[in-house]
Amino acid sequence: MKKVFVSVAVLTLVCLAVAFSPPFKTSLTLTVRDEVGNLVEGASVKLFETKDDYLKEVNVAAETTTDAKGIAKFKGLKPIAYYVIVRKGDKDNAGGGEQIGKLEEGKFNKSTVVIQ
Repeated sequence: MKKVFVSVAVLTLVCLAVAFSPPFKTSLTLTVRDEVGNLVEGASVKLFETKDDYLKEVNVAAETTTDAKGIAKFKGLKPIAYYVIVRKGDKDNAGGGEQIGKLEEGKFNKSTVVIQ
């Protein structure tokens, strides 16, 4: 009887853990456009968790390069507001769009950054 009780208790705890965990990892799809609205392929995209790291360009939280459609995808992120640096050639997002809004946990988040 004791084994049955323990088994039921463990099963209940596992079910609760699965029920209350987000079904998806927090992700971000970032679209990069230039000053006239064209999608930018091959741009370097770096995310930073703090303003200090962003300003010093250290402790990169995640980085990737945009695809042919100007898209950079990130998965498994913390649900926080990230600072972002996007660069391609002599263009970047300095002077505007350096921080994206707080990501929603367990959701597919989207944002757009303009480089000029």
